[in-house]
Amino acid sequence: MNKKRLIIGIIVMLLIIGGVYLFMGKSSKGGIKLETAKVGRGSITNTVTATGAVEPVTEVEVGTQVSGIIDKLYADYNDVVKAGQLIAEMDKVNLKAELASAQAGLASSKTEFEYQQKNYARSKVLYEKKLISDSDYETATYNYEKAKAAYDQSQAAMVKVNRNLEYATITSPIDGVIIDRAVEEGQTVAAGFETPTLFTIAADLTKMQVIADVDEADIGNVQDGQRVSFTVDAYPNDVFEGKVKQIRLGDSSNSNTSSTSSSSTVVTYEVVITADNPDLKLKPRLTANVTIYTMEQENVLTIPTKALRFVPDENILTPMGITVTDINKETPAGKRLIWVKEGQKLQPRTVTVGSTSGNHIEITEGLKEGEEIIVDLASATVTPSPEMAEKSPFMPGPPGSNKKK
Repeated sequence: MNKKRLIIGIIVMLLIIGGVYLFMGKSSKGGIKLETAKVGRGSITNTVTATGAVEPVTEVEVGTQVSGIIDKLYADYNDVVKAGQLIAEMDKVNLKAELASAQAGLASSKTEFEYQQKNYARSKVLYEKKLISDSDYETATYNYEKAKAAYDQSQAAMVKVNRNLEYATITSPIDGVIIDRAVEEGQTVAAGFETPTLFTIAADLTKMQVIADVDEADIGNVQDGQRVSFTVDAYPNDVFEGKVKQIRLGDSSNSNTSSTSSSSTVVTYEVVITADNPDLKLKPRLTANVTIYTMEQENVLTIPTKALRFVPDENILTPMGITVTDINKETPAGKRLIWVKEGQKLQPRTVTVGSTSGNHIEITEGLKEGEEIIVDLASATVTPSPEMAEKSPFMPGPPGSNKKK
């Protein structure tokens, strides 16, 4: 029993001695130091990030208002077309047959109308002379009005048939480039409640735009004309420049084109960004990673933001040989307190702050460029020497270190 207590006592003593040894070694080699920074000039920038899609500025979907078979295609992907240029034709056999039928109907209704018009004119003269009854006159009037309505209807049908025949010849509505073709020759298209799209034409691919979805928490900082930079995965090393052109007021999370699901509670707004594309690197539908610069200030006095949070402690600084003056100085309303280091003295300085970018903040009054300020207290790094490591009672020595010389 006594032997067991003796062993425990020896172990406790070794632990105490080792702890004191390590503490004394650390105190002699390490400690606390002041982290300082120079007041300098720099840039204050705030940004908003978002993702979006690259789109042509002007994009037109060309369709057809008549049903039928695509007979000929005269344009393909990437073709440059001019306004009014023929790009497709539909089969016109049925349309021409409808035209012939409408022409025959128009001729028949015209003949009937002219006959009833003459009959009505005669009946009117006879009626005024009291030579026919009221019933005969009313019948003549009724037939005339009916023939006139039928003739007007035939004329309207003729206009519709002619227009449908014109629709079978499809031309480009604008100057541009075909970026999509949705049909093939021989394909049947049905024009119902929605006009089928045959081609998609972009007006000018040297002028593109990015439709970016900006979160509701950031949209308040975005304004027209702000500078934008963005990248696309196709060219990861290239940075493209643009400007905010429009902030759409509609919530894009409720849009059919939004990537946000209908069950999501995230609200985003579409921001339109214009960008030049002289080398045609930007292609429609590319995904863009957007950075919107909501604030940019160049060549302003800046300091680290955390310097505003530093509070000196005389109990720590005095042993380091640092003197703190006017430690209880009050800060006026609208001002902030900064500690300036002059030799071994710390002096308080009231400053006026401006814009902030997170890690740095602008100083508009109270400091000069080049002055040294206190940022924080930091622990000095302790690097044990090889001798300390060898002498530690808990560190095993190298092989043979316990041998007598």
